[in-house]
Amino acid sequence: MPIRPVNATAMTSEQHSTHVIPADANGIHEAAQTLLAGGLVAFPTETVYGLGADATNPEAVAKLYDAKQRPSFNPLIAHVANITAALQLARFDDMALRLAEKLWPGPLTLVLRAQPDCAVCDLARAGLETVALRVPAHPVAHPLLEAVKRPIVAPSANRSGHVSPTTADHVTSDLRGKIDAVLDGGPTPLGLESTIVDCTGEYPRLLRPGAIPRMALQAVIAAQLPDAPVDGHRPSAPGQLASHYATRAQLRLDATEVRPGEALLAFGAPKPKGSERATFTLDLSPKSDLVEAAANLFAHLRALDATDAHSIAVAPIPAHGLGEAIRDRLMRAAAPRS
Repeated sequence: MPIRPVNATAMTSEQHSTHVIPADANGIHEAAQTLLAGGLVAFPTETVYGLGADATNPEAVAKLYDAKQRPSFNPLIAHVANITAALQLARFDDMALRLAEKLWPGPLTLVLRAQPDCAVCDLARAGLETVALRVPAHPVAHPLLEAVKRPIVAPSANRSGHVSPTTADHVTSDLRGKIDAVLDGGPTPLGLESTIVDCTGEYPRLLRPGAIPRMALQAVIAAQLPDAPVDGHRPSAPGQLASHYATRAQLRLDATEVRPGEALLAFGAPKPKGSERATFTLDLSPKSDLVEAAANLFAHLRALDATDAHSIAVAPIPAHGLGEAIRDRLMRAAAPRS
């Protein structure tokens, strides 16, 4: 059944008092009860902070789309506690099961054919016959999912299209007053969203590069992992819209020089020509380490965007390993805004 976009003006937009709660046993219990009651709770995963809602509750999912101002044709990832829970929601072939057994819990999302009685509601799946699933590896996310005992959709906890959040403060700067609570578990360790793999065809295909590099996935399936064709008007998974992760300042990628009035997002040495005249400089990784760069990416983009710079010069980032995912996020952030 086709899903109509959520009309934010037609919905009742309640203003919440957003509570920031510590990620201890009491906080996790409070967060679980809020989710079970149809509320919205942001919580940390190993990638970024996710905005959680009960995936089986269409009203809760509608509130999530409204809070994020996210188009409802853009499907959501459902997070579950383990493979057993995932098998109740989707059909796994041998390749998909191999990926799940080797890389879950972890920053991997699998897009699969939904079971006929899949509990993830149609709105969360954007009316598709598929479902996107992940088992996160985080000491806060896992006990939260165990406590809820339901799939929880959790897109990045920010305004749709904005820079993804890696701290509780990032969440509240975007969503204070629009959600019920933020479970504060400190900065997220990876800082880059999950890799998404389409497992609905004969062979797996890469839908979105992310925190697990392509080569690691190819080693598990013992085969090449080609890119999946993407329909920008009807995405089959999150993170596929051309313009995403947007900053206020315009990004200028692969910059070999810094222009007057620009801030600089550097990556080790050598620095771009004229870097000394940058209005503000942050280095993704002084030692040119792509893992460190991925962890710092969104926090550095937010910090530079908070300066008065009209433009951010971004030093060249290599395209191998995690560099593929970093460059993907930067290209979407630099894309023309609709």
